[in-house]
Amino acid sequence: MKDWKGDDDYSAGQLVPFVALVFLWVERKKLRDCVLNPFWAGGIALLVLAQAGRACGLLFMYESAERYSLVLTVAGLVLMVAGWWVFRCVSWILLFLFLMVPFPGRIHNMISAPLRTIASTGSVFILEAFTRVGRQGNILTLNGDTTVGVAEACSGLRMLTAFIIVAAFIAYMIKRPRWQKMVLLLSSIPVAIICNIVRIIVTAVLMMLVSADMAEKFF
Repeated sequence: MKDWKGDDDYSAGQLVPFVALVFLWVERKKLRDCVLNPFWAGGIALLVLAQAGRACGLLFMYESAERYSLVLTVAGLVLMVAGWWVFRCVSWILLFLFLMVPFPGRIHNMISAPLRTIASTGSVFILEAFTRVGRQGNILTLNGDTTVGVAEACSGLRMLTAFIIVAAFIAYMIKRPRWQKMVLLLSSIPVAIICNIVRIIVTAVLMMLVSADMAEKFF
């Protein structure tokens, strides 16, 4: 909860548990036909692995291990209490739960920096059709006097995580071949990037033609 409220890039993660409950409701008929056959050995093994990961996260200040241990704990409890059949039925839902966890810091940086570069480059490419634009790194200069900085908050990572969650929800709900669901899920990435570029362009135009306050409110 602290990560969801403190980091806007992953605020959409708080929707994931509720969406997972919707998935369980959709699968209720299939789950009703499953025979409960607790798999104690497998469940306990997963729980031990989860708690070991949590302990490592606490000892070595590796927050991601602690976060992912929560999902592994849920998976271990399902396997231990309900058995392998139920576990297989809800396996995709358990994988979906990983979307509620923020990316590890190294992966976050690997994604965020290229997204900022793409956002800056794409914005300049479009804005050059309407006005004089200069670019230095992630700083855009419009008409020589208006400066727009594509900061880390403008990377579009928040849009990306939200779009992936929405696309995963739609892909799960629609009845389509698996390859079409995969295309839908992967298409959320370029759609999020394009939406972020449009947001930056409109923000820049508002800053240039109206005011910085209006541009900030829009952003």
